[in-house]
Amino acid sequence: MINRPTLLALWIVAGLYYSLIACQKGGSPDVIPVDPNPTDSVVYKTTPYPWKKPANFPDPAYNFAQNPLTHEGVLLGKSLFFDASLSKNGTISCAFCHQQEVAFAHTDHILSHGIHDKIGPRNTPGIQNVAWSRVFFWDGKILDLDQLAIDPIQNPIEMGDSLANVLQKVQSNGHYRSLFKAAYGSENVTAERFLKALSQYLLTLVSATSKYDQFIRNEGVQFTEQELRGLQLFKTHCSGCHSGELFTDESFRNNGLLPNPYVPIPDLGRYGISQKPEDKNKFRVPSLRNIAMTTYYMHDGRFKTLDQVLNHYTTGIQDNPQLDPLLKKNGTPGIPLNRQEQQDIVMFLNTLTDYDFITNRQHHHD
Repeated sequence: MINRPTLLALWIVAGLYYSLIACQKGGSPDVIPVDPNPTDSVVYKTTPYPWKKPANFPDPAYNFAQNPLTHEGVLLGKSLFFDASLSKNGTISCAFCHQQEVAFAHTDHILSHGIHDKIGPRNTPGIQNVAWSRVFFWDGKILDLDQLAIDPIQNPIEMGDSLANVLQKVQSNGHYRSLFKAAYGSENVTAERFLKALSQYLLTLVSATSKYDQFIRNEGVQFTEQELRGLQLFKTHCSGCHSGELFTDESFRNNGLLPNPYVPIPDLGRYGISQKPEDKNKFRVPSLRNIAMTTYYMHDGRFKTLDQVLNHYTTGIQDNPQLDPLLKKNGTPGIPLNRQEQQDIVMFLNTLTDYDFITNRQHHHD
């Protein structure tokens, strides 16, 4: 009979042997140890989530190696995204302000709308293609997708809670204990797991099947003459800021907006983060994908229609020391566009609407 010390030694040797074999073979991508602990030999299996870069897109900025997507992780993140208990009074979820049918924006209110009917200072942007984003929010205060959720959770106007309290609520929920165990191998809820699960869900929100995408990828879709004119005008007058397949260069720019009299506290944009005078009234250039679905427009939602946006860039730009140089032609603020040219650009912008994206049931929480 083998005594206990000998049996333990054989168990350790066997474990080392199989670990060596796994390393030589490259390991198994769907078997991940969790909570490394000499007394815990738990191993669990997850199913990789099939994330694929669209053919016309650049390489993503997000480091997937640090947070590999799995079906279990995405499901957990989706449940968290749609859960109003993440707010202080149990009324506001992430999905409340980011609704799929309008490209994960919020068109019910001009400005963000949180707990106790509090109104925020800025318009709620849509969520899409975050794998390619290096900065977040209108002022770029967040640089890491995995930290994104902390701000709205703890913002007293939005969800009004604390991350620590939210984690405690999640830990005490039996439903989440099973989801965390499926995704991470144990029921333990940590800030890292919580935030990375939310990131996993957000990373699946890829919008890349619009009419524009099908046209660019030669998938049998043709533009009308007006859409083609709009595309050429867009390239000439708009792509300096709304560049590439993401339709944003993610820079911070002053586009000549007057202070909004309906917002009581002046919003100085990027300056509030950088404290650099040259950043006053500069805001992050938003993506124009699904722009026809995400009224209202600008950081403060002052424009309801794309026609109003184009009118601003044609005749409404106010000169100021921080005005972006691209918006001054021959020293005069504004982009010279006649009425027909504005309409052509709007028609092109409509081709950026991705109907598959806004109706995809995989993104919805049933």
